This record gives sequence, structure tokens and C-alpha cells, in this order.
Amino acid sequence: MLFVIAGLGLFLAYLFFCLRILLEYQRGVIFTLGKFSGIRQAGLRFVFVPFQQMVRVDLRMRVLDVPTQDVISRDNVSVHVNAVVYYRVVDPERAIIHVENFVVATSQLAQTTLRSVLGQHELDEMLAERDKLNKDIREILDVQTDQWGIKVANVELKHVDLEETMIRAIAKQAEAERMRRAKIIDADGEAQAAQKFLEAGEKLSARPEAMQLRYLTTLTEIAGEKSSTIVFPVPIKFGEVLKGLLRDDGHASGGQTGGLKPPAEEEEDNNPFGPG
Repeated sequence: MLFVIAGLGLFLAYLFFCLRILLEYQRGVIFTLGKFSGIRQAGLRFVFVPFQQMVRVDLRMRVLDVPTQDVISRDNVSVHVNAVVYYRVVDPERAIIHVENFVVATSQLAQTTLRSVLGQHELDEMLAERDKLNKDIREILDVQTDQWGIKVANVELKHVDLEETMIRAIAKQAEAERMRRAKIIDADGEAQAAQKFLEAGEKLSARPEAMQLRYLTTLTEIAGEKSSTIVFPVPIKFGEVLKGLLRDDGHASGGQTGGLKPPAEEEEDNNPFGPG
């Protein structure tokens, strides 16, 4: 009788030892005598130890922090890039059987893919087209990890760090670009102003009275500024200026257009009583 009670106690202990509880987000991969025999769902499950073994697989979303990678861009710029990968297990069987450690395998594959994809793009694309790069990396990882029963949900580039010299070069480039745009805007303004001046000149030249009114308006504006200097804009023909210059040259040289008078004639001109 004692042996029966002892055997019954050992049997109950064995049954209690073989019980397994799987949480809602877990699945159990069962191996019977070393061979795959099925997937256990969440709940209370019985595993015949030692003939059966169960490996738990977490189906929740995992976050993989990709370490900082040294990348050489297509335009030969050295950058330091890190990223984060969101993935989960969709097929526990392949995740356990087809790869030794799917976490390490996914991490190494993410690092290699990150360097490979970013190395095909220029620095400006890394800084301005992150969404496109994230999509490309995610698609490549998703295809390659599908055979492991892994679904890559999202990939995000966290930081793109540059060398100090490159940061200064980019700052100079941005400053030069801003100066270029400012000069273009200034030139456009000058062109528009010249066009308006041309139209105004054509309208004023049609009526001389309008030009005189413009002169008076300008003088009124100058007088209102309490200025001690008044400038009269007087139009002078080029021919008159040229004649004046030639006349001055003739007086200075003593001959051709208006030479010096003889001394006798000068005395007669200076005599107030007329010729004697």
C-alpha cells in the first residue's frame, strides 16, 4: 500500500512538472525526440518531459537599436549613422528552426544593410530624403528576414553625424547659397525698377511741362528735409558741353577759335572814353 501511495505521488509530481503555461503573446515550438512536432498556443499546455521539449517564442514587437556605423557616402563623405529597427516574429517555426538566434541575425543584417544602402547615396540625400532611405532599408530587411519568419515593420534613421570640418563646409555652402539668392533678388529688383524708370521717362518726355513739374516736386521734397544744399537738375545738351570745352581749349592755346587780342585793342577796350 505504501508503494502505491508513493507511486501515485510521483506520478502526480511528474504531471505537475510537465505542465507549461504560455502567455497570450507567446507560442511554444514543440520538439518530440528532437523532431519538430507542432506549435502550442497560449494557455495551459502539457509537455512530456524528457521526450518532448518546448521553446518559447515571443510574438510582441521588438525594438532593435542598430549601433553607430561608419559610412562612406557616394560623394566620399565620412558620416556616422545609427538607426532603430522595429520587427516581430510571425512564424515561430522558421524563427527557431531556420536560424540559430534570430535576434543576433537580424541585428547583424540590419547593420550590413544600413552601410550598404547609405553608401549608394550622397550626403545631401541622407540629410534631405530620410523617408525614402528608411523605406529602402525596410524593404531589403523584410525580404531577407522573411525566410526566418521575421516581419520588419519599420526602420528609422536616428542620427547622421558629420565631422567638424564637414559641418563648417556645409555652413559655408549654405551661406554662399543665401548670398546667391539675395543677389538674384536684388538684380530682379533693379531690372524691374529700370523698366519702371523707362516707362516713366517715356511718359515724361512726351510733355515738357510734366518734366518741369517733376523738377518742382523734387525741390519741394528736398526743401522739406531741412537741408542747406539745394541741387537744381538742369538738362544740358552734349553739343553745348562740347562747344564749351573747345572754346576753353582755344583760349588756353591762344589761337584757332578765339585767340588773344593784341595789346592795342585791349587798351582800346579798356578805355572808358572810347578810341582817341
